[in-house]
Amino acid sequence: MRDTVGMKPSRPPALDPRTVPEVRGSGYPEPFRSRMGDRVKKRLGDALGLTRFGVNLVTLGPGGQSALRHWHTLEDEFVWVLEGEVVLVTDAGEQVLREGMCAGYPAGRRDGHHFVNRSDRAARYLEVGNRVEGDIALYPDDDLACGEDENGAFHMHKDGRRYPSR
Repeated sequence: MRDTVGMKPSRPPALDPRTVPEVRGSGYPEPFRSRMGDRVKKRLGDALGLTRFGVNLVTLGPGGQSALRHWHTLEDEFVWVLEGEVVLVTDAGEQVLREGMCAGYPAGRRDGHHFVNRSDRAARYLEVGNRVEGDIALYPDDDLACGEDENGAFHMHKDGRRYPSR
């Protein structure tokens, strides 16, 4: 595959994001998974072998949402809107983020956040987050928390009972 007419294909450490497989849907257990709507991720950081932070190119279709509203105990997150617009929902309310705008969520700040696409066209954004062992994602609006142990990531109720794995 050629990146541009007359140019050689990209090779490590570079890549063309169009060649990275799409991941659709969500890892959340039901009844949460079906609430995500049309969301597609390309895990660019994984494709490049990055291990200390993740980088995802996300396309959020009309009516889709990035995640359930959440915050992380140890993970910083950064998002940059590349195309379209999304509504950022936080504890403070809602604000529209358009192409070229960005948002950041420091680790440990108990301010649940997520994006919702309320427009009639797809939005694309880049999300970046560090990978910290022992991080827990907490979801203030839902009976859900996400953690990780030696067997990988898992979802649990706020009282600690685990949701069945897929």
